Amino acid sequence: MTLTGRGGAVQVPARAHPTGRGKIVLGGVVAGILLAVLWSYEFVDHVIGDNLANALLGHDAKATAIGGAVAGMVFAFVSGLAGTFTACNIAMAAAVGPMSQAGQEGATRTGLRVLLRPVGWLTVGMVAVSATYGFVGVLLGDRLPQLSTEVVAGMPVRLIQSMVVFGVIGLAFVYLGLASLDIVPDPFAHRPAARVVVLGALVGGFLIGRPYPLFNKLFHWAVETGNPLYGAGAFVLQSLGNIVIVAALFALLIVLTKGRFVSWLAGSPARTAAVTGALLIALGVFMVVYWDVRLPAMFGHGWFPTMWYNAR
Repeated sequence: MTLTGRGGAVQVPARAHPTGRGKIVLGGVVAGILLAVLWSYEFVDHVIGDNLANALLGHDAKATAIGGAVAGMVFAFVSGLAGTFTACNIAMAAAVGPMSQAGQEGATRTGLRVLLRPVGWLTVGMVAVSATYGFVGVLLGDRLPQLSTEVVAGMPVRLIQSMVVFGVIGLAFVYLGLASLDIVPDPFAHRPAARVVVLGALVGGFLIGRPYPLFNKLFHWAVETGNPLYGAGAFVLQSLGNIVIVAALFALLIVLTKGRFVSWLAGSPARTAAVTGALLIALGVFMVVYWDVRLPAMFGHGWFPTMWYNAR
């Protein structure tokens, strides 16, 4: 499409419509539901998360008190790294498609630049939200449901906050996925970097609902210090720990394919839209089903299929 303005003709890239959009949406929804059914929080939270944190810190991460500001910051990063594959964090995989899209402009240049640009944009959005929440969280302290020990209708209040937060974020992921497929209006149609910044903000928002025990311990420590700057710094490091493995996998993908993966996506806008849309929809549906259907069922509110290895 060509637009004419004072500076003459300006070429505007046409929107790409991947074929079989209905099948892409259906496949994403089915994949998200299956992932919610098969997901084992015991394995990722305790077997992977706790053991990794214990190994990196050299002691029992849950049982040992956090001794001082430096120890707190180390604990924040390590617990974030250990929690990469928890149910609240796995949705970061949905950022791979948009990050690849944001890196297309540099796909023919150095692989390092292809990696740094999208990861940088993701970090901007993530840090803005996590730092703000850490600062405000310390000021509010125990007034936050996330730090409450109360139970309502048989459910811990902190998990009710998780349901609300992750449900909203999951719906946002689904909308962005549908927008990528041009099924609903896309505010980022010609701004792939902005899409990654927003995804980063959503990733930062994971902290607002995270029930992960090691994060809860970090949050209580930050509140006990009474210093909102400690809260902001600790939450930023927690989020940075969350994305290290995702960034490393993205880098490995670029290195192993010698940049051909990004070039492959760049060669077909329709292909980019299909990959981005499928990932966002699948992981958005996973978050909604896991947190707003499966979690309440664990406390007797509704029903959800339980795998033999997922006994409560």
